[in-house]
Amino acid sequence: MPVVSNTELSRRRLEILEGARRCFAEHGYHGATVRRLEEATGKSRGAIFHHFGDKENLFLALAREDAARQAELAAEEGLVEVMRDILHHPERHEWLGTRLEISKMLRTDAEFRAQWQKHQEVLDRAVRDRLARLVVDGRMRTDVTPEVLHTYLETFLDGLITRLASGGSTEGLEQVLDLVEGTVRHRP
Repeated sequence: MPVVSNTELSRRRLEILEGARRCFAEHGYHGATVRRLEEATGKSRGAIFHHFGDKENLFLALAREDAARQAELAAEEGLVEVMRDILHHPERHEWLGTRLEISKMLRTDAEFRAQWQKHQEVLDRAVRDRLARLVVDGRMRTDVTPEVLHTYLETFLDGLITRLASGGSTEGLEQVLDLVEGTVRHRP
């Protein structure tokens, strides 16, 4: 059996993630069957599961990848900028159209919920740290705690994702994000 380089394995893993992202976006979590994942990735079931173990771990790898990218953006520019990124670059986030399925799984599957929350904690920590810094700098409102601000922004993010996933209009959302940002900023 030929030895495959780490570079080649990484390339294959990336191809699987890209194809899986499209497949989940088009068919949802449950509709992304192994056959459809094979077609979307151009890889065999064996290759897919060699890298990810099973469909749930493949899906969670996408969640981890997105959470890390979003955490980096949130740490530097804030959660509203993450929302703007979702709005301006839907191709990066199409798979979040599975959000309704994810919500059900979070409610009914404790193991999935624990894994999902572990990946989302990366983003949550970045947002909490940024909010705490901005409060200290006097740039965030102080009549509510940073935890309340985080919950508010997270709740809005969930609503934005749901709106986009359900095909809702994006008209005026840039102004809505300006409004959200204005509500968490300090007012002298």
